[in-house]
Amino acid sequence: MAFTTEVSSQSRRSSTTKKVTRTTTVKKATPSRRISSTKVTYKRPTRKVVSVRNVPNRKVINHNGQRYYYNNNRYYTYSRGRYISIAPKVGFRIRTMPAHYKRVRFNTINYYYVSGIFYTQLNNEYEVVDPKVGTIIYELPDDYEKVVIDGQTYYEYANILYEKVQVYGTRAYEVVGVIELDN
Repeated sequence: MAFTTEVSSQSRRSSTTKKVTRTTTVKKATPSRRISSTKVTYKRPTRKVVSVRNVPNRKVINHNGQRYYYNNNRYYTYSRGRYISIAPKVGFRIRTMPAHYKRVRFNTINYYYVSGIFYTQLNNEYEVVDPKVGTIIYELPDDYEKVVIDGQTYYEYANILYEKVQVYGTRAYEVVGVIELDN
């Protein structure tokens, strides 16, 4: 079954609404777009792990019993003598946005996007959230992974699934789902 979808997205540089039209073949409708991790096959057998010995000028942030180390738009956790790059979990809050964020608007939602992480403003803080399906970005973070679901190739970062699309001739990435981790 094929269908055409139109997605509205607004960029920070332009106050006009951009429309993306694409035809997609759908085998089965998934209203929530939550995908079980058991249905996801990574192109590489093991996930990329970025680790460093030291994080200079780091800021320490405690959240729900987990200690994060932050520097240069990256979050790390400490394990076995190394700092491992991780994405903060949904619900994680900060007071100041990291440098070089981009504003992304989807319908009535204003996101702040930086290095693969979506934030929304909540009072005087910014909270990590899962973006809505249909949200469009123009750049994936360096640590993204290619995955296959039902024979289709997608891009994944921090359990958010993206599909490559064209917006007025420019490559972009549309959020198409969230991977649910099965316990």
